[in-house]
Amino acid sequence: MPKFSTKVKTKKGAENEYLPRAAEITKIRDLNPEVKHYTLKFKDGKALEYKPGQFVQVSLFGVGEAPISITSTFERGDDLEIAVRKAGSLTNAIHELKEGEELFIRGPYGNSFPWQEYKGKDILFVAGGIGLLPLRSVMNAIFHHRKDYGKIWVLYGSKCPTDCVYSDELVSWSKIEDVSVLQTVDSPASGWKGNVGVVTTLFSKIEFDPDKTIAYLCGPPIMIKFTNLTLEEKKMRPDDIITTMEMHMKCGIGKCGHCLIGHKYCCTDGPVFTYAQLKTLGAEE
Repeated sequence: MPKFSTKVKTKKGAENEYLPRAAEITKIRDLNPEVKHYTLKFKDGKALEYKPGQFVQVSLFGVGEAPISITSTFERGDDLEIAVRKAGSLTNAIHELKEGEELFIRGPYGNSFPWQEYKGKDILFVAGGIGLLPLRSVMNAIFHHRKDYGKIWVLYGSKCPTDCVYSDELVSWSKIEDVSVLQTVDSPASGWKGNVGVVTTLFSKIEFDPDKTIAYLCGPPIMIKFTNLTLEEKKMRPDDIITTMEMHMKCGIGKCGHCLIGHKYCCTDGPVFTYAQLKTLGAEE
């Protein structure tokens, strides 16, 4: 996988890998009761160049720092966008911020989703819960170049209808030519007319050629495990199954050792891996 620079230069010209940049929150929208989407502009006026699948370290001084996936697509000219789920003191504090206030960002870090080399291929996206957040970056890159790809499927599962994220965009994606969007929930609410069950139950509703399809996955570990196994049973090559992982990342630059997978660091060698790579690392389970 390609590597990208993690260096930030100070005014004196020295490199400081830990130096964050202030970014103003220009827009906030609720994705579900626990997840908010933030659009950011850097206060120094310089745009951040990033790739689909990369992440940034997000901080609030005096509160903490955490790795957050980039959900936007630089390819389309998007401002930096992230989505944050309430999970602790930092994310709770971020949820209290208003438009016009600021966050601190360093990065981008990690490798990225390969996608441009798959022109002409059919594409299968499989997401569970907030796994749709990091996938959105590569999805919109491919949708932006729709004519370069074959058939596209989006399979999305959530615990219940109210847990769904990017509901409006799922509808918009379904209207793109030759794109099929299928949803499922574990626990249906009153009025739900869609599929009920885990996301792998949606495979019975589609047909794809494993020799010409590339799959992108993101979701809870158990979902990734059984989706990988299902795709392999359907004769997909492990090299054509691509996932993104965030295993207890802390520093973002391979110094702390929290995200070690086998002999690889998730933050610098990942977070994007193929199923074949995960098997080699003993992390396919």
